[in-house]
Amino acid sequence: MMSEDKIEADILCCASCGVAAGDEVKLKNCTACYLVKYCSIKCQKEHRPQHKRACKKRAAELRVQQLFKQPESSHLGDCPICMMPMPLDLEKSSTTTCCSKRICDGCDVETQKRELEERRDQKCPFCREPVGNELWRKQILKRIEANDPVAMCREGVKQYDKGDYSSAFGYFTRAAELGDVDAHSKLSLMYHYGQGVEKDKGKEMHHLEEAAIGGHPGARYNLAGGEWHNGNTERAVKHWIIAASQGHDESIKPLMDAFKSGMVSKEVLSAALRAHQAAVDATKSPQRAAAEEYSYD
Repeated sequence: MMSEDKIEADILCCASCGVAAGDEVKLKNCTACYLVKYCSIKCQKEHRPQHKRACKKRAAELRVQQLFKQPESSHLGDCPICMMPMPLDLEKSSTTTCCSKRICDGCDVETQKRELEERRDQKCPFCREPVGNELWRKQILKRIEANDPVAMCREGVKQYDKGDYSSAFGYFTRAAELGDVDAHSKLSLMYHYGQGVEKDKGKEMHHLEEAAIGGHPGARYNLAGGEWHNGNTERAVKHWIIAASQGHDESIKPLMDAFKSGMVSKEVLSAALRAHQAAVDATKSPQRAAAEEYSYD
């Protein structure tokens, strides 16, 4: 068994040539496993045959840890105005075209009411840019030119709805590369159905997992269904618990069914139900409740 001193010495040296880190030598981690460091790409390539097995094993372990870590929030995040968690129901919020911010209906309606009362022109609740039907298309294209992933994903949806799957796939791919979680979820569906791209189960699962890691409860729910179908009940239940804890209503029923089948304990189910209710309650406010009753007539 290696001593801690030997392990620490190995970490401070290139795993291939053994050169020590110093002012003249900068070592970089193997970004797949973070177990070893290298002084150059050449050394990393030369060491690959020796390191490959341990690297793949550790990378898989890290991936599982990442996948089943409870996200801090859903992929929708918080409303940038009231700073409250966004409801998962997309009908209760909207995304602006001028700055690509998702605003809850409570803040949006409150802003519009104030503008009407004061007889002011309507502006974005966040960035205060003018809004209107004649501006929205120009604003989206401007955001796309600025490499805005939210705008790119939005344009992808537009092209998808038109049946132009090739263009939609291109927009979703670029948005996903820039970190848009919803784009990952949409790409998983395109790989599943073979829309604009050949069917690819591996890539479908990759994008579904990326979406789940990014806090997308719908993607995690779909992952759970696949795991359950494949007989991986423990992994499926973990996914449903995490999604339910984000306030995802659809994940409650399969958890209840798993409880009735004896696969989930009463304590685990109760904890999941409490977490679900807490997540839902965190999205509620008097302002948002008033917005649901508000009429624009």
